[in-house]
Amino acid sequence: MNRIVNVMRMQLINRWTFIGIPAVILVASFALSWAIWSFIPYEGAKYSGGSQAIMWYFLALGIQSLTMTFPFSQGLSISRKAFFLGTLGLFSIIAVVTTALYYVLGLIEIATNGWGLNGRFFALEWIAEGSGLPTMVFYFTAMMVLFLIGFWSATIYKRWQTTGLLITGIGAALILVGLVFYIARAELWGQVGQFLGSQSQLSVAGWLAVAGVALAGGSYLTLRRAVP
Repeated sequence: MNRIVNVMRMQLINRWTFIGIPAVILVASFALSWAIWSFIPYEGAKYSGGSQAIMWYFLALGIQSLTMTFPFSQGLSISRKAFFLGTLGLFSIIAVVTTALYYVLGLIEIATNGWGLNGRFFALEWIAEGSGLPTMVFYFTAMMVLFLIGFWSATIYKRWQTTGLLITGIGAALILVGLVFYIARAELWGQVGQFLGSQSQLSVAGWLAVAGVALAGGSYLTLRRAVP
């Protein structure tokens, strides 16, 4: 347990990368969105996709959390299991804090009529509908899946270098193209649309959680053989 906590502390050496930059991205994207809303002569709801910026940064965090500290951890004789659990635990906590921040700011956004300009940044429709729990579970799983995609990509690079990334990327693309080909050939687009349209925040979060568990398992198995 102590080694896992030590890994968390080691990751936090890069506070600016892991906490400072996400905070700057969030403040800057919101400030820019608010400025744009202020000069749009429209009375209806004004939407902004700027809130996604910090979520996509979780992808970069996954890459950086491995490439910046994994070699250092091996020099300190920290086991790969402790590194994996400590890193995953720390960024799960960061995702929980970010989720709570998004939810609270979403409530403030609704209470202030979109920050006085009828803007929609944190409380986007569909995501913010209903009770708070599904919204928060959705935010958390989305951030963790993006983090794990970045983390696994970095472990693949450490294990098999560029060749591994190329094969994995091309393989994933072929699977997606094959799936689209099957749906088109079987004329299933209508059923696919109905299925996607029937999903709730919790059900989407459930699918994301399944993907997250698979990504976490793949990351750990790859990390066991990764070269620092």
